[in-house]
Amino acid sequence: MIANPLVGSLGIGDSIFCLSTAQSSPAQAALLANLDTLSMDFAARQKVSGVNMSFYFVNQFPILPPDFYTASRLAFITPKVLELTYTSHSLAPFARDLGHDGPPFPWDEDRRALLRAELDAFYARAYGLTRDELRYILDPADVKGPDYPSETFRVLKEKEIRTHGEYRTRRLVLEAWDRMEANCEFKAMGM
Repeated sequence: MIANPLVGSLGIGDSIFCLSTAQSSPAQAALLANLDTLSMDFAARQKVSGVNMSFYFVNQFPILPPDFYTASRLAFITPKVLELTYTSHSLAPFARDLGHDGPPFPWDEDRRALLRAELDAFYARAYGLTRDELRYILDPADVKGPDYPSETFRVLKEKEIRTHGEYRTRRLVLEAWDRMEANCEFKAMGM
């Protein structure tokens, strides 16, 4: 049994079936963004040794603490998470909690890829990664050479090459990194 201030005590196994927080809606959006990044996926793959995600694995993940999120960082993250998540009227309460009273956002794969790439670049920088370390996470062979025996996101890479003729995520994330670096966006957010 665990105590949850929002719902009382609940009985759960050691798998992570639910995750809750008493943080504000913008902080919840930031947590969601943090958990959904390629950098977090990479870190999780280093911890999890099977298909079961136990709570003690999640406790080891490099989740950024709530005090990391300054107003400028939340201003960068929140609109992107809102647009990525609010695609159905069923999520209107969450959208309202984030200050949005309009209709759901249309599902646009190209737009969604750009938003995810910006969040991936942001979080890679938040973790203190260099551009080359981010390149390694996206595709180790890009850094170590074509004979390198490992791939991080092989399924994603192969799917995108079939669909787009390129590993689009890699290109978009690195372009977002370069653009944010050139425009001093990282610096403006204290990163």
